[in-house]
Amino acid sequence: MSIVVRPAELEELQGLSALCLRSKAVWGYDDQSFLEACREELSFQPQDLQSTGIAVAETDGGVVGVVQIKVANAEADLMKLFIEPTQMRIGVGRVLMNWAVERARSLGAIRMFIEADPGAAQFYRNNGAYDVGVAASGSIPGRMLPKLVIDLASCSPTERRGVQ
Repeated sequence: MSIVVRPAELEELQGLSALCLRSKAVWGYDDQSFLEACREELSFQPQDLQSTGIAVAETDGGVVGVVQIKVANAEADLMKLFIEPTQMRIGVGRVLMNWAVERARSLGAIRMFIEADPGAAQFYRNNGAYDVGVAASGSIPGRMLPKLVIDLASCSPTERRGVQ
């Protein structure tokens, strides 16, 4: 299966926001009020196309994932990385993670911060991120999320995956 990464387009933002919510639900959030509280944070706005980098992963079957980063000076934030639930664990996340790292590097970032869903934190660790603390959820008062970082200046994609 070939995965192509390309820039997101304005007319896709609503569908990409829905993809984020479907993907978030995979982590066992059956409570609709929880997902509704996350809706704003997991949604894309038209201005995001100018202020952040947003890319989609696509296969012959259509869009299967989305990633968003924001770079300021030497630091990047991985704002979103979500995979269509039926397409998880087949490499889409790794492809989008590689795009995010390379894009952040190309814009001068030397580290990328990630505030991860607890269920997704191990994916980021497997891709070279390490824990640096916790961060308050932007959606759920009192909820704390793992905060991780990837040192972009010191590792290649192969090293991030732990392959020597």
